[in-house]
Amino acid sequence: MKQLLLLLPFCLIANVLHAQNQAGETEAEVPVKLLPYTNPLIESRDEVEVETDTQNVAEMDKEILRRISNAYKMHVLAIDAQVQGDLVQAEEYINKAFASIQTMMDDFPEVQSNRRFNELYRSVMAEHSEFYGIEQVRQGAEGEIFEIREELFSEENDWIAEGYALPENLTINKTEVPLVENQHVNRHLIYYTQRRPDVMERWLERSEYYFPMMEEIFEEEGVPKELIHLSMIESGLVPTARSWAAAVGMWQFIRATGSVYGLENNWWIDERRDPIKSTRAAARHLKDLYEVWGDWHLAMANYNISPRGLRRAINAAGGEENYWVAYPYLPRETRGYVPGFIAATMIATNPEEFGFRRNYGKEAYSYEIAEVDGLMPLEKLAEAANISVEELKDLNPELLRWATPPGSKYPLKIPSGTRDEFLAAYQEIPQEERTTNVAMHTVSRGETLGYIAQRYGTSVRSLFASNEGLSSTIYPGQTIVVPVASGSEEQISSSQPSNQGTSSSSSSRRKAPAPSNTSDVTYTVKSGDTVGHVAEWFDVRAWQIRSWNGIGNTIRVGQRLTLHVPNKRSSYYQNVDGLSYAKKQELERRQRSGENIYDLEVGSSSGSGDIVTYTVRRNDTLTGIANRYGVSIDDIKNENNLSSSRIYAGQTLKIRKR
Repeated sequence: MKQLLLLLPFCLIANVLHAQNQAGETEAEVPVKLLPYTNPLIESRDEVEVETDTQNVAEMDKEILRRISNAYKMHVLAIDAQVQGDLVQAEEYINKAFASIQTMMDDFPEVQSNRRFNELYRSVMAEHSEFYGIEQVRQGAEGEIFEIREELFSEENDWIAEGYALPENLTINKTEVPLVENQHVNRHLIYYTQRRPDVMERWLERSEYYFPMMEEIFEEEGVPKELIHLSMIESGLVPTARSWAAAVGMWQFIRATGSVYGLENNWWIDERRDPIKSTRAAARHLKDLYEVWGDWHLAMANYNISPRGLRRAINAAGGEENYWVAYPYLPRETRGYVPGFIAATMIATNPEEFGFRRNYGKEAYSYEIAEVDGLMPLEKLAEAANISVEELKDLNPELLRWATPPGSKYPLKIPSGTRDEFLAAYQEIPQEERTTNVAMHTVSRGETLGYIAQRYGTSVRSLFASNEGLSSTIYPGQTIVVPVASGSEEQISSSQPSNQGTSSSSSSRRKAPAPSNTSDVTYTVKSGDTVGHVAEWFDVRAWQIRSWNGIGNTIRVGQRLTLHVPNKRSSYYQNVDGLSYAKKQELERRQRSGENIYDLEVGSSSGSGDIVTYTVRRNDTLTGIANRYGVSIDDIKNENNLSSSRIYAGQTLKIRKR
């Protein structure tokens, strides 16, 4: 029941926020959080002092309360603005409240169990629906997989068969990802083979359609091909699946993570729903997570839970980086995640041994690409392809509206073998039946400016800007000029995440442009740093750092990050790189207490005399020494005039401490 109450209609939120951003609106100000100084990305994790779980939980609860308070303030201001008749200001506050909630759910997935958050959600949701005239809102997760998970991950065991054993004739091929058997895996095997074999039957049938494409992509990305079975557990191989937390698509990307891997998401399209693009993004994400943990079971767990949550479970279990050791301390869903993958993989690779068919006669996923103009009505395109609109949407599940997105060309997927016939029919579509960048809307009884803005994916502010003399009060029969929502800044790709290159390396990822009125500041990553820490110290968001630098979740000691800070405060931020961790955290605490820290003298904490001498020992490396002293390899090389990273036992190095 709780999940039914928590589904936030993020497609509506994202649409209006996108329109607000196009109109130059500012982002909601959310109080920063002070993260515990733990980093799952560094090698010497045992050398980092870790706060106790009790401290972490208490700090997290306080931060959630601060964010709830902030969202309520925006909510009240939105209502007050409507009382004053200022619809533009009301819209701004409504979307700021939504932005606060979305950020809260991204940062703290566990907030779904918070009663105060539930009450906040209901209040903000009601106001959003009232303002935009939305009568029907999504009230639950979309897709059979979520009902299955609820039953499978429950604590009820009355359906568990005693003494379950694997089929005698079962042969498990060697895989890169270990397929272990234990009571947790057996629970899932029993569910899929005895309690709900119909579920696995549907998944196996869909796998014949999608798996050939997935295997090819995973092989290209250098990821174990058996990991394609994770899509069964994520979505049941349904491209349009949507969770309570607005994770979307076959691989269940939330908006923030999808953007890191180049998946475009705007009012017109959502590439998280595209089977090919989302599969490539998932392969790259899993590869990044494996680089962090060096273990596929932990990488899969981190796909399902935040790094902070996984690290907390590992610490509670004694610190050993082993999924099965940390298992009792993981959230319920994550406890079922890896066993579910193993069970699904065992069955899918040996279907007959488990009582299923090896072949369901399903043809592999295929299509042809035909480039069409932007803003082409799907109804006309379906007619040209001689298929229904629903069939066209099945081939192009990323399309969200009645037409292709605005822009020069869109790579439309059509049935294989029909391209020539389609193009001939496409050329015959009259010009007057093609959509334009501006719509003329005639007001009907009961409509409001908010409703009209939501319908066309624009904002109330844009309506006022496009209609001279427009009043907050409108009447039936009135004609209003509506600017159609803009599309992607990049050319939409047919098979790659549109905002990212063909390689998964960070150097090839598209970097977001610098915001206006900002200056560039460089920060060198120190031992123990996380993207979250750096975001706090420079008063930005973690996703902004990732997008500005074209990186994923992994940062390394010595890596240089570019941050864009307000021009008027650039002199303050330029000094942050030279401060010790203790000094940076002290400033963060003082800022949170309400103090204006930007006028303080915060010069470098590493004076010219703060140098230590280190004698290299046998088996030492520059990486290990740099991590030990919290500096970068380049710092040591520059201080000692080293031209390479080669060092020898007995060598003396000068190290300027941070």
